Amino acid sequence: MADKRILVTGGSGFLGSHLCEALLRKGNEVICVDNLYTGSKRNIDALMDNRRFEFVRHDVTFPLYIECDEIYNLACPASPIHYQRDPVQTVKTCVHGAINLLGLAKRLRVGILQASTSEVYGDPAIHPQTEDYWGHVNPVGPRSCYDEGKRCAETLFHCYRVQCGLPTKIVRIFNTYGPRMRPDDGRVVSNFIMQALKGEPLTVFGDGSQTRSFCFVSDLVDGMIRMMAAPDECAGPINLGNPGEFSMLELAETILELTGSKSKIVFRPLPQDDPKQRRPDITQAEKLLNWRPTVSLREGLEPTIAYFRSFAR
Repeated sequence: MADKRILVTGGSGFLGSHLCEALLRKGNEVICVDNLYTGSKRNIDALMDNRRFEFVRHDVTFPLYIECDEIYNLACPASPIHYQRDPVQTVKTCVHGAINLLGLAKRLRVGILQASTSEVYGDPAIHPQTEDYWGHVNPVGPRSCYDEGKRCAETLFHCYRVQCGLPTKIVRIFNTYGPRMRPDDGRVVSNFIMQALKGEPLTVFGDGSQTRSFCFVSDLVDGMIRMMAAPDECAGPINLGNPGEFSMLELAETILELTGSKSKIVFRPLPQDDPKQRRPDITQAEKLLNWRPTVSLREGLEPTIAYFRSFAR
């Protein structure tokens, strides 16, 4: 519904900035909150002159006092290289941030959506991953600050729903890519594209057989907005991602083809706790949200590569 005043935390990040744009296109007012730890004002430059858009620099680990009609909580570094840089702050952002925003939603009696992650499944023992799978997570590994932080945030959202009757929503986001990803975020799509454009070797960890599923950002944003608009009893968690599955070697070869790069592929040891397989079962999203991704990997990679060319000069 248009004409709402919507708060988006993490709104100047890759995913958040696309969400802000989509909400504005629907006629809403948007308050973008970000501490710019990994977000960038460059991502929201085109929105700053929009009278229905407002940017607030703020860290969600501190209470936030804003009036709004809906809340999307996307605040947290999402790439391992960034969330492992300050793991204590990552946990605080996930947990304290959730507590502060749930408290705000409770005071205002408004709906709130948590952008959770496929990382709650860890290195999964079932494939593809369904929402009723509890996960296989190392609580003291290098990825645990993010994995367990997001798992705790889901628990908090569930508890506020049960105890306080708050209309909470949880989506578990699988690998998403597109323009405005940071070139230094350490994730595989940005890594491969930047290496290909610079003529550097593409670094594949392990033997390249581990798989991921890649969802283009416009599809993912559409799924989040549909989830927020769904009836209150549709609380989730619900998987959002593209069920198409590709090995790292397939992704590397596709990017080399699309960029026309002459780069070679080199292999490095697999990082600790790196999942071998990751693919969403989106049956619930299809059934409850009438949602399914429409952008193929090759279609989505083309504008993504075009965006990254300016960084590789």
